[in-house]
Amino acid sequence: MLPTPTRYFLTAGCAEGKSHLNAFDNALLNAGIGNINLIRISSILPPNVRYDPHIVLPRGSLVPTAYGYIISDVPGELIAAAVGVAIAEDGFGVIMEFAGKCSLEAAREAVDAMLEEAFARRGLVALEKKIEACAHKVVKIGCCLAAVPLWY
Repeated sequence: MLPTPTRYFLTAGCAEGKSHLNAFDNALLNAGIGNINLIRISSILPPNVRYDPHIVLPRGSLVPTAYGYIISDVPGELIAAAVGVAIAEDGFGVIMEFAGKCSLEAAREAVDAMLEEAFARRGLVALEKKIEACAHKVVKIGCCLAAVPLWY
């Protein structure tokens, strides 16, 4: 059985690259998570996990991460990515990710709406909410990524 993470943070980054993969890698580096291995998770935040924006992730670590990203090779296109976390009174939380061809504000609004729907469907009230987002106008090949890494 895997241990349950106890801490999390939100991050976002956008970058250009000479290939789609390099744009993605550069966005990861810009977000401060380019030297770890992301293990993609779905959108549930473990109960009583605490927000810690100062987590130092050891290079090469296997890190459970909810993330959304978009890559575009259309010069001039505006792309954005966002993640959000909402936490209920009992400490249970939901993570939502979004990436699309839109403005920063539209990405933030999309994540906020998804958090609201997720909590309404569960009959919960969000006592705390955090959203992180980024947007980028593509030059040649651009990527926007937003993520919620969880750690121990």
